[in-house]
Amino acid sequence: MGPNCLSASDFSFAIENLQRPECVLCGSSGAVYASDLRSGVLKTAPDGTQTLIGGNPDAPERFKPNGYVLNRDGSVIFANLGVDGGLWKIGTDGAITPYLMEVDGVAIPTVNFVWMDDLERIWFCVSSMRPRDIPFSTTEADGFIGLIDAKGARIVADGFIWTNECRIDPQGSRFYVNETFGKRTTAFDLDANGDLSNRQTVAEYGAGTFPDGLAFDEEGGLWVVSVVTNRIFRISPEGDVVLLFEDFEPDHVAEVERRLAAGELHSSFVYEPHSSVLLNTSSLAFGGQDRKTVYLGCIAGDRIASFRSPVAGHPPVHWTWA
Repeated sequence: MGPNCLSASDFSFAIENLQRPECVLCGSSGAVYASDLRSGVLKTAPDGTQTLIGGNPDAPERFKPNGYVLNRDGSVIFANLGVDGGLWKIGTDGAITPYLMEVDGVAIPTVNFVWMDDLERIWFCVSSMRPRDIPFSTTEADGFIGLIDAKGARIVADGFIWTNECRIDPQGSRFYVNETFGKRTTAFDLDANGDLSNRQTVAEYGAGTFPDGLAFDEEGGLWVVSVVTNRIFRISPEGDVVLLFEDFEPDHVAEVERRLAAGELHSSFVYEPHSSVLLNTSSLAFGGQDRKTVYLGCIAGDRIASFRSPVAGHPPVHWTWA
């Protein structure tokens, strides 16, 4: 797979009628799930039928799902970008209730991402303790990672510059996380207790790359997407970082970088789409029966792009449940 091996014609947009589908997951049934600003997760079946899981139209500011977990019993746990922050659960009856609002004595603010690993432990990422209505920082390393397992909930790592999505490699021995405004992908050794050690920088990115979502393929390659520039990378098991696609307006990216350096970059400007094909790509998931269809979540559109990969994705723990 060489640089820029994807072209605009490789993308299709079969899934529509969403509201800010920032995080996307897939299941073996062919269903595609996406976080939705209508306080829930929208499921699109292979025949195109759409079902909103959850939903609370009477309190749109309270619940803004981003990352989410698909549980065995059909319930959902979501990371809340809304004013109430924390992790929330959508029961099988559609009711939304608190799941985790405090960890290690700290009230949990807005949560960017939550994910379940192969051992059914739940990991969550708080990007920053700072309010989201103030400018982003490239130096304020106050993001942290939490873990919920049989022993309860605890913070397992901190000191991140805008903690974003996380994953564990297919072997279960390394933990990876994107630091969006640190412009890097960071990894740790992971032990059986869920403890993280030996922090390392796996990839450092240049101007215009703000790593957001990530996912592993079955060969151990790590796929990373960047907001603002719609860049798609694959990091090989050997550590080679290959750019597969990008889509952006240079003047807009230059202004994003200028504002970020000056401490003037707000989320509203980051969310704006300035591209020709993709709509501010924020996550990716491997789906389809062969797990070779890659679906792209985004923060600026109402539809999900997809393309075909030569490599199948590593199956997530929920693959046969969803």
